[in-house]
Amino acid sequence: MLAIDLTGKRALVAGVSDDGGFGFAIAKALAEAGASVCVGSWPPALGIFLKLLERGKMDDSLQLSDGRKLDFERIYPLDAAYDTMDDVPADIRENKRYREQGDFTVRGMADRISQDFGESGLDIVVHSLANAPEVRSPLVDTTRQGYLAALSVSAYSN
Repeated sequence: MLAIDLTGKRALVAGVSDDGGFGFAIAKALAEAGASVCVGSWPPALGIFLKLLERGKMDDSLQLSDGRKLDFERIYPLDAAYDTMDDVPADIRENKRYREQGDFTVRGMADRISQDFGESGLDIVVHSLANAPEVRSPLVDTTRQGYLAALSVSAYSN
C-alpha cells in the first residue's frame, strides 16, 4: 500500500452500499491513511447497508490494519442520477426507499455536507458510482436508454 498521511483530511466516497465494491475498498484505504471518511449510498440499498453496519455483519471488513475499525463519519443518501429534487420523477419520490431519505440528489448531498462541515467541507472526493437501471442485464441486452442512463450517472454526478 502507498504510504501517505491523510490525517486531518475529510474524504467523501460516492458509491458505497456494501463491503464488496471498489468504493468500500477506497474508503478503507483512505481510513488506513488517516482520513475521516464519509460515504454516499444509493437510497434503495441504504437501509440494508445501515442494518449490516448496525448489526456488526461487516465488522471483519471494517477492521483496519492498525486495529482500529473504519467508522464512517457520515453516510448520505445519494442517487446521482438526479441533480435536484425537481429532476426526480414522482414515482421515485414516492417510493418507500426514497421518500424517507429527504433530498437524496447531488445538490441535496452537497447542501448536507455544507451544513455538516461548513466551509471546511471536503478535502477528497472519490467518484465510485456504478449503478444504472440495467446494471444486472447482460451487456448485449442493454438498451440505448440503459446505456445512456449509466453514462449519465457516471459522467455528470461528480
